[in-house]
Amino acid sequence: MTISKPDTRPNNPQFSSGPCTKPTTWSLDALSDAALGRSHRAAIGKDKLLAAIETTRDVLNIPADYKIGIVPASDTGAVEMALWSLLGARGVDILSWESFGAGWVTDVIKQLKLENVTHHSADYGKLPDLSAVNFDNDVVFTWNGTTSGVKVPNGDFIPDDREGLTICDATSAAFAQDLAWDKLDVTTFSWQKVLGGEAAHGMLILSPRAVARLESYTPAWPLPKIFRLTKGGKLIGGIFKGATINTPSMLAVEDYLFALNWAKSQGGKDGMIAKADANMGVLADFVAANDWIDFLAQEPATRSNTSVCFKISDPRVTALDADGQAAFAKGLAKLLESEGVAYDIGAYRDAPAGLRIWTGGTVEQADVEALCPWLNWAFETQIATL
Repeated sequence: MTISKPDTRPNNPQFSSGPCTKPTTWSLDALSDAALGRSHRAAIGKDKLLAAIETTRDVLNIPADYKIGIVPASDTGAVEMALWSLLGARGVDILSWESFGAGWVTDVIKQLKLENVTHHSADYGKLPDLSAVNFDNDVVFTWNGTTSGVKVPNGDFIPDDREGLTICDATSAAFAQDLAWDKLDVTTFSWQKVLGGEAAHGMLILSPRAVARLESYTPAWPLPKIFRLTKGGKLIGGIFKGATINTPSMLAVEDYLFALNWAKSQGGKDGMIAKADANMGVLADFVAANDWIDFLAQEPATRSNTSVCFKISDPRVTALDADGQAAFAKGLAKLLESEGVAYDIGAYRDAPAGLRIWTGGTVEQADVEALCPWLNWAFETQIATL
C-alpha cells in the first residue's frame, strides 16, 4: 500500500538530538549585545558569565549553597573533570545502559585504571537494577540516556544517608526533567541540548559534599590544568563566579543567556518540562495508533521526554538481518530529510536500528503533530521497496 504525501509540513524540521533546535524567537539580532572583542576577564565579561551562572540557578532551582561553574569541552569536559578530580577516594559503582554511559565506564576502568569498581549495565531499552547500587561508594550515572531514550524515573533510588558522592551526567535531562538536587553531588550538562544553545561549553554543579571532597582529597594521578578545580587544598572559587579556566566564547555565552531568558518566559523549569511532556505525548499517541513502530524504552516510567528513541516493530522488518534493519531505518530517515520535514532523526550510530526524535522544550508541539503523518508516509513508501 502506498499513501499520499501529507498536506501539512512541520514549520521547523529540526529534530536533532544535539545540537538541538533553537527557540522559535531566536535570531542573530538577539545576540547583538554580546561582549565581542572584549576580555572575558573584564567587568563586562565577568558580569555576563556570572549572569549565566545565576540565571541557571534561578531557572533550575539549584540550591544556594551549590557551586555552578562554566567549564570547557561541553558536557563531556564537565564529566571528565568530575571523574578525574573526585574519583579514587573510595570504591565506585558505575551505571551504563547506552553509549555515553559506556564511555564513562571506559574512562573509569581503562584510563583511570580504578580497581574497586562495580559496573551495573543493561541493554538498550532497559535500566540496570537500581536497587543493587552500593551508595557507600561513589556512583556515576546518566540521568537520561540520550542514545537509548531511557531515563531514571526519579531520584528515589538514591538514599539521603549515602556515604559516597553521586556524579550525574544530566545533559539531556536538565530543563526537561525534575532533577533531585538533594540527591546529586555533581551534575553536568551542556548548553546545546534542551535549551538549543551553542556547543563547546559545559556546566559543572557541585554540592557542598562534593566541594568537601575536592578540598580533602588529592588524586594519585596528575591533573592537566584544564581539570584543576583546587589550589593549595581550596576550591578555586573564581571558577564558580565567572572566572573560567580557559577563554569562553562570549557569543556563545550571549546565546545561552538568550536561551535562559526564553526558558523563563515559557514558565521556567516547570514550563519547559510541560512542553517536553506534551511533545512526548504526541509521539506516545502515534505509537499507540500504529503497530509498525514502538519505543525502544520498554517501561513507560523510564521513557525519555527529550531523546525519544524508536524501533521498527513490523514483522517484515524484524525478519531482516541486522544490516537490513539498519538500512531500512536509514531509508526512513533519508526519505524524511529529502522531503525537508525531519532532519537528523536516525538512531545513534551505536544504538539499535531505528529513529530518534528530539522533543525538548525548544520543539513546538504543532511541529511534532505535523511530523507524525509523514512518519507513516515514509514507512509505507519504504516498506513497498522490500
